[in-house]
Amino acid sequence: MPKLSYIIPCYHNGQNLPVTIPLLVANEALFPKDFTFEYVLVDDGSKDTTWEAIQLSYKQYPEKVKAVKLVRNVGATNAILAGMHYAIGDCNVILAADLQDPPELIPKMIEYWSKGLKLVVANRQDREEGLLQRLFSNTFHTLMKQYALPQLPEGGYDLVVFDQQLRQQVVAMNEKNTHTSYLFSWLGYDYVAIPYTRRKREIGKSTWTLQKKIKFFIDSFVAFSFAPLRAISIMGLLLGLFALLYAFLVVLGKLTGSIQVEGWSSLMVVLLFVSAFQMIALGVIGEYVWRGLDATRNRPNFVVETVL
Repeated sequence: MPKLSYIIPCYHNGQNLPVTIPLLVANEALFPKDFTFEYVLVDDGSKDTTWEAIQLSYKQYPEKVKAVKLVRNVGATNAILAGMHYAIGDCNVILAADLQDPPELIPKMIEYWSKGLKLVVANRQDREEGLLQRLFSNTFHTLMKQYALPQLPEGGYDLVVFDQQLRQQVVAMNEKNTHTSYLFSWLGYDYVAIPYTRRKREIGKSTWTLQKKIKFFIDSFVAFSFAPLRAISIMGLLLGLFALLYAFLVVLGKLTGSIQVEGWSSLMVVLLFVSAFQMIALGVIGEYVWRGLDATRNRPNFVVETVL
């Protein structure tokens, strides 16, 4: 009997879970009758009633629910990784607790898994969200597809079904400062993408702040692409060529008297421009160096306080 593990990271989802878990249990009727289910609920250091809601779900469905409480907030990607450590399903699905990704799509995704595909993703064709949210998301996924993971589907994905073999491979990587779900694409397995429209959040308020989005973008891009370092090299080369050309023109002007070079204003503009580029370059290089240092220290991505 195949088992499906739902891996659900929870952060300030105290209002969502009393709705989400009964709905998912009711949706079990949409799957083949030989399937069994488990729900791995990971409390990512929430400060609201999330852990109480998870404990209630455990009491309601003790044979189905695994409750994992992390000591502190470590971000959704690490909470997902924690859930993958405790999941034991033959196939697995990552699902947001706020139901913005449609659970009713999962049975169709499982059909592809049953036919032998190890990876099935639901890619966001559209979003029922504000203009700024859509702009940030579209820009992020366009850059990721263009410069980091060309095998990504259009619009990216959060809802993903994957085989236990892929789960074990990602857990063994134990990567830091990364996009856990996109590691499946990096592995390179063939996949099917099913388009859908991401819903707006109906219950509770999102804690996905601009600061978290920026950090997530930097972590994801640095984890999968060396394009920023290549851009620095190209920019440095162009600046060097520009400096040689400028020097040649100055010498030529001095020799012929056709160009009069004077004034501190132009010199300061060039100096400030080059200095700004150097600071940006150091910042980009520092991001890569820091992540290398973070990986070598081998600190855990998460610390578990309680497991039910």
